[in-house]
Amino acid sequence: MKKAKLTVVGAGPGDPDLITLKAIKTLASADVVLYDALVNPVLLNYAPNAEKIFVGKRKGCYAYQQEQINDLIISRAFSHGHVVRLKGGDPFIFGRGAEELDIVREHAIETAMVPGISSALAVPAYQGIPLTKRGSAESFWVITGTTKSHKMSTDVALAAQSNATVAILMGMSKLGDIVSAFAKAGKEKIPVAIIQNGTREDEKTGFGTIETIEKVVAEKKLTSPAIIVIGKVVENRSVLSERIAAIQENEYTEKQLRYA
Repeated sequence: MKKAKLTVVGAGPGDPDLITLKAIKTLASADVVLYDALVNPVLLNYAPNAEKIFVGKRKGCYAYQQEQINDLIISRAFSHGHVVRLKGGDPFIFGRGAEELDIVREHAIETAMVPGISSALAVPAYQGIPLTKRGSAESFWVITGTTKSHKMSTDVALAAQSNATVAILMGMSKLGDIVSAFAKAGKEKIPVAIIQNGTREDEKTGFGTIETIEKVVAEKKLTSPAIIVIGKVVENRSVLSERIAAIQENEYTEKQLRYA
């Protein structure tokens, strides 16, 4: 009988090439993979012999409630052996990875954790936005836009008082409140970037300021999942030639298909 084990694994922000080698090795040894909505399904190919179970959540739509996910982890660990809990980004940054590890330890199940590349860092970087830059930002905040009680985090108003870059995850439903908090702090002209499906092929972006970003979002029909980046570094973003080439290549292919 296989030893019961849980490994919480970070899948990275969406681009399948941004998963770590350690995560790939861990998936190869999995007997069961429980994966979230933000995980690129291509990554499941690294676990060819595992049972795959989708347990994702998307804006109030749940495949499983958290208590059911906990029960699945425990039951599959005892019945199958090595359970990999595959989460988007890094599981310890708004991913509830620590909570799940705490719960299974109560059942004497072996535990391990493989960090992932956080979307809070990688998604802005893919757009050439450094969260810190000399002369623009000496620090950064990473904040959840929506708390457990479905309200805007009070940390947003605190962050608006600083000169730091602010990266907000899960904040699109609270965009109006976020804009109001920064406007009250006198930051109407501060640059804002919104990046939907960051690092993925279907990535969409919108750029503006605190006073214009809601209009930009409406015009470009930006929705969740998206990261909101607020700060001077947005206007200083680097132009990444490789990304432009990829976009142009995709656009050219689409034109070819349209006229074929």
